[in-house]
Amino acid sequence: MKTVNILVEALPYIKKFHEKKIMIKYGGHAMIDEKAMESTARDTVLLKYVGMEPVVVHGGGPEISRSMNKMGKEPKFIEGLRITDEETMEIVKMVLVGKINTSVVSNICLHGGKGVGLSGKDSGLIKARKKAPHVFKNIETGEERQIDLGLVGEIESINTEIIEMLTDNNYIPIISPIGVDNTGNTLNLNADTVAGDIASKIDAEKLIVLTDVPGILEDPKDPESLIKKINIDEISELVKDGIIKDGMLPKTMTCIQAIQDGVSSAHIIDGRVEHSILLEIFTKKGIGTMITK
Repeated sequence: MKTVNILVEALPYIKKFHEKKIMIKYGGHAMIDEKAMESTARDTVLLKYVGMEPVVVHGGGPEISRSMNKMGKEPKFIEGLRITDEETMEIVKMVLVGKINTSVVSNICLHGGKGVGLSGKDSGLIKARKKAPHVFKNIETGEERQIDLGLVGEIESINTEIIEMLTDNNYIPIISPIGVDNTGNTLNLNADTVAGDIASKIDAEKLIVLTDVPGILEDPKDPESLIKKINIDEISELVKDGIIKDGMLPKTMTCIQAIQDGVSSAHIIDGRVEHSILLEIFTKKGIGTMITK
């Protein structure tokens, strides 16, 4: 009966999200731990088989840094933004497209899904422009200086045609966060931003961001202080109070932007928890932090 009750609890959500697009951003533990990756891939395939249309965007920052170190090149960051010269860009492409993307695709296929790997360069999926120099302020002196981040981009437009074509034919698109400018140069993009922008352009019902923390915490040191539900108007106070900061800040801002652009809800969840995607979508209690309008 316990199994039956679980299925009965899931039924309203299966009905509600039938034929709706679900954007999943793979990041953190869900990508680097083999067992977690397998669990996440299986969850994604299950969504497809119960009638939803999952679309995946993956990151790869730590893996890029590891590969750079192996090749004797030191990763450089300014306020969390990777400085990307031409040599670094070659490593970024190799890791994101050649290694991580193919690994996610093979995991999806292994569990019976029809995974197809894409980068932002395929069919002009993501047109981008080079990011303006970053203004770096010295807190002690107040002095400002500009730093060119190199081949780091920001999104100009998204061509959703290829995504629609794949989802309409029961494929699961798996997207690497790189874009192309109007002269054909490859640009490194923030994976959270790519997931949020694509989610709004394809009219996704949900944006699910997998990370390595339980969600938004009132006390970052206390996992029990999880904020289970919050609306976008309440978030500015948490940012002002310094509760949402560091790596959680860009993820949260991505969620806010996606909701303002039409996505019904966004969820920041713990990819270390087995079957976290299923717990979020198919149970009343959910998991992680749900952000709504």
